[in-house]
Amino acid sequence: MKTRILFLLFTAIPLICLSCENKKEKTIKTKTSKPIYSYEEKLKSEITEIRSFLGKSPKYNSDVALFLDMKIESGRNRFFVYDLKNNKLLNKGLVGHGSGSETGIQGELKFSNIKNSNCSSLGKYAIGGSYIGTFGKAYKLYGLDKTNSNAFDRNIVLHKYSEIPFDEQPYPICNSLGCPMVNEKFFGVLEKLIDHSKKKIILVMYY
Repeated sequence: MKTRILFLLFTAIPLICLSCENKKEKTIKTKTSKPIYSYEEKLKSEITEIRSFLGKSPKYNSDVALFLDMKIESGRNRFFVYDLKNNKLLNKGLVGHGSGSETGIQGELKFSNIKNSNCSSLGKYAIGGSYIGTFGKAYKLYGLDKTNSNAFDRNIVLHKYSEIPFDEQPYPICNSLGCPMVNEKFFGVLEKLIDHSKKKIILVMYY
């Protein structure tokens, strides 16, 4: 009888251990199989789309475009200047989003095209002429999609702000009232690019 019990115990223990190992493997697989957001892949996708758009709209600059990835937290570089002609990234910097886009949940934003919402609006923008406003020189933005068609009426513009840092931060930067708001030094880079362009440059905000 004792021999039989010992035999059963020695047989069952490896099975129990194997069961635990299998559970661990399943747990590990579950954790590692979760998709990780890649801003590089998303940028490539947006570049492909904008190239297609520019191929049908010769009135816009087809050599360069601006991309704003709002999925990236505001303390990290998420404003990209891309050379479409030579297929390379020219520059990148910080950009603030609208205070109305905050959801109270870290890493999650909401967007709106409604006036006085103080939200950022996703979509393609044509960068228009400059003017001198509250924050100095700024550029008018014209929404080209249903999601940002009210941009001009909402006074959504590309402007600089002294409180926006130049270097990346481990915490969120300040918000705007819906405008893409950048560091003064980085604005200087954009200013040269926009002012020297014979055609309107496209800015794309995506999430």
